[in-house]
Amino acid sequence: MLNEQQLHGIYVPVITPFSQDYELDLISYQRYVENLLTHDIQGLVINGTTGEAPTVTWEEVVRLTGETRRILGKRQLPLVIGTGTNDTVSSVKRTEQAALIGANAVLVVTPYYSRPSIEGIMEHFRQVSEVGIPVILYEVPSRTGIQLPVDAIKRIMDLPGVIGMKDSTSSTELMKELSQNRTKPVLCGDDIHFQEMLYHGASGGILASANVNTEAYIHMYQLAAQGDYFRSELEFEVLIPCIQKLFAESNPAPLKWLLAKQGLISNDTLRLPMAPISEELKLSFEKVLRNLFFHTR
Repeated sequence: MLNEQQLHGIYVPVITPFSQDYELDLISYQRYVENLLTHDIQGLVINGTTGEAPTVTWEEVVRLTGETRRILGKRQLPLVIGTGTNDTVSSVKRTEQAALIGANAVLVVTPYYSRPSIEGIMEHFRQVSEVGIPVILYEVPSRTGIQLPVDAIKRIMDLPGVIGMKDSTSSTELMKELSQNRTKPVLCGDDIHFQEMLYHGASGGILASANVNTEAYIHMYQLAAQGDYFRSELEFEVLIPCIQKLFAESNPAPLKWLLAKQGLISNDTLRLPMAPISEELKLSFEKVLRNLFFHTR
């Protein structure tokens, strides 16, 4: 099981490759994951936003997890599985199943769409956290439609089964608030703010953009962890143009296009309502490809 002390460094949220007929492409998945494992990442996240969780069935999550475990072999890399939904019963059931199939922790998003009360959200996390597998709170207001007050986040973080959080609040304000009190680890989930979040106390990141230029993210994190924020910032500045392109249209469409361009997956197929990136973005992306892997070799 994952513990608070292990919740640091670069966690990579994996994509879900599909064939052109929208089925799981496990051949591409193996090639893609094996490439990630050539880097000193701290963990993988399955069935997150980057993995197109809304259109991936739980049976497919089980297959992806089994395939990931097979690829890992004897390596002890932590696996985090996204199990949060806007239905508490479903979230608890998925969390129980995630523990059975070998997850080291689960990522649980703030319940979305129905806009529940703070007390309802608290009870949601209390029930999920009592399953017995470590829980990482995932706060992403731009996707859930609700932003939790700081005191509510602190209450959730205080639950014994919660080991930390992924902060995708699109600013560093929450990180600053939490860092004023010694709290459980916070991973940055908003890629463009990664370096600034590290400066304010984040323990690492769950970053879609770390699927590319992975080594550069690891190095700039290590610099920050050593207190060398000046060099860390300089290295991060090199990554910003790529991050901007990767989020110019909805994640993971740009990322899948780029991974297909690299030959790591066979094609950039997404399941509707997600659609491939625009021709305009492709042309724009081409302009940064020359410098894209500046720090990866």
